[in-house]
Amino acid sequence: MFQPMEQDTHPRQQARYIELLRAQAPADRLRKAAALTRAVRQLAVAGIREYFPHADELEVRVRLAERLYGRSVALRLFGPHPALT
Repeated sequence: MFQPMEQDTHPRQQARYIELLRAQAPADRLRKAAALTRAVRQLAVAGIREYFPHADELEVRVRLAERLYGRSVALRLFGPHPALT
């Protein structure tokens, strides 16, 4: 179910935001959610590349999986990669 926004959001603005979300077609909400997901992944990859500038593509994928899903999932997906030690 819907989780309330942080307490620093005025109840009127929160109600308006929810009203605007509900007025959108489901397909539009899905497109926006997918776009936000892509943006979060891009930001995560950019952060990994900045912190590990010499990481190859596999290492970036391993570190991204760990960041998004946790170490145990990354280990199941990629095995004992050096980035996970």
